[in-house]
Amino acid sequence: MKIELQKITVRELTNGYVDNDENGVVAYGGKLDVRPPYQREFVYGEKERNVVIETLINGFPLNVMYWAECENGTFEIIDGQQRTISICQYVNGDFAYMFKYFHNLQPDEQEQILDYELQIYFCNGTDSEKLKWFRTINIAGKALYEQELRNAVYSGSWVSDAKRYFSKTGCAAYGMANKYVSGELKRQEYLETAIRWISNNNIDVYMGNHQHDPNAVDLWNHFSSVINWVKALFVVYRKEMKSVDWGTLYAKHHSEKLSPNELEIHIKQLMQDSDVQKKSGIYAYVLDGDERHLNIRAFDDNTKREVYERQNGVCTICGKHFEIEQMEADHITPWHEGGRTIAENCQMLCKECNRRKSGK
Repeated sequence: MKIELQKITVRELTNGYVDNDENGVVAYGGKLDVRPPYQREFVYGEKERNVVIETLINGFPLNVMYWAECENGTFEIIDGQQRTISICQYVNGDFAYMFKYFHNLQPDEQEQILDYELQIYFCNGTDSEKLKWFRTINIAGKALYEQELRNAVYSGSWVSDAKRYFSKTGCAAYGMANKYVSGELKRQEYLETAIRWISNNNIDVYMGNHQHDPNAVDLWNHFSSVINWVKALFVVYRKEMKSVDWGTLYAKHHSEKLSPNELEIHIKQLMQDSDVQKKSGIYAYVLDGDERHLNIRAFDDNTKREVYERQNGVCTICGKHFEIEQMEADHITPWHEGGRTIAENCQMLCKECNRRKSGK
């Protein structure tokens, strides 16, 4: 891969700057694609954006940026999108710095900014080389999330259409599922969740297989099916539902005949159980009965010591004496049978006996 350092002025960069939501962002006389399909949305906040402008005004060095050369003589940004958009928006008059817009500056102040020379590496190579380089030099600003990097590796018609459903402000996925799915749209977390659900956690394999599909309708349909199943089955909404892995539960249980009313009765009881430490795990537990979802409250050290002294350090199963460090607390009546995590329901067992009892 050929890499060559060039100096581009802010005047040259901002010439022909256009930001169109449908057609993307271009600059450098229309020859620079500022937001290729694999790039994320603009995520700089006011503070970060202002630091870029302050750097220009003071003539400080700005981190080097990287452009990929395309076969038709145009360029696309590999690294530096956030800085580039900040510069273009300021010169375009989209925001003010220190209470002054660019057009409020004195002519000599404007010229100083426009003459500022940016350090740009021009990179020439194959698509795979450019994308590999994109991963390697992602060093400035907000670090890319893993799904943003995947979008780079598997860029194409499928990713572009998937982002329409899952990545835009006010997109269909947010409107349908914001109460049930956590994450940031612009950082591609909704998209990552949807692909994880449909692929059984094989995200890279799925994206590789569908990279050149004309659209992402199958992904949207599956995501919609999951959320509609959740809404129909769990009729009372609780905030804990936002952190549940609904896609996994759907894959395992959507074909089962379940009663929403019976599930709600069970859920309500468990929500009132102080021994259940992880309330979001209730939704998986009512479907598969695995107590590990609930993080059942363990006996504290004071209770263990109290019971150990009461037993004189003797394991209640094998009858042998042990130091407290060699023993473990156990529910006499199991939690799922109504046993509480209290001293009266605690017994100290040696580790071997406890493992043997737990394995029954």
